[in-house]
Amino acid sequence: MKLVIQRVTEASVSIEGRLHSSIGKGLMVLVGVSVGDTADDVRWLAAKCTAMRIFNDDEGVMNRSLIDTGGEMLAVSQFTLCASTRKGNRPSYIHAAGHELAVPLYEQFCSECGTLLGREVKKGVFGADMKVALVNDGPVTIVIDSKLRD
Repeated sequence: MKLVIQRVTEASVSIEGRLHSSIGKGLMVLVGVSVGDTADDVRWLAAKCTAMRIFNDDEGVMNRSLIDTGGEMLAVSQFTLCASTRKGNRPSYIHAAGHELAVPLYEQFCSECGTLLGREVKKGVFGADMKVALVNDGPVTIVIDSKLRD
């Protein structure tokens, strides 16, 4: 399972020209579920993501987490994070999980993060053609792969 975490001042998802979800200061998280991912990957990533110290403290040092700041989270499923680009110029998505695995793990990730944060995680719509807008703060962008945690 892979995440692209971006510290934002604001982020939103629109579908068919209508605003679906939006947040203010917090994290915009793109979630890619791969074949073979499990609930253990979800739990590890949710804990890591919500506790990652990438928000500034009073001295301007990145020393505070989303939990510490009370910020919001917007999580959007993105199967393209699982692309393989080793051969040719057309990405292969053979490693991306199908709906039967990806949907429950994406929903579990959002639920786990919501529990850890003590508030709702805003979401996109799995499989929808979404327009994502954000203002990256810093910029701060972190990529995490649950298969590279050891």
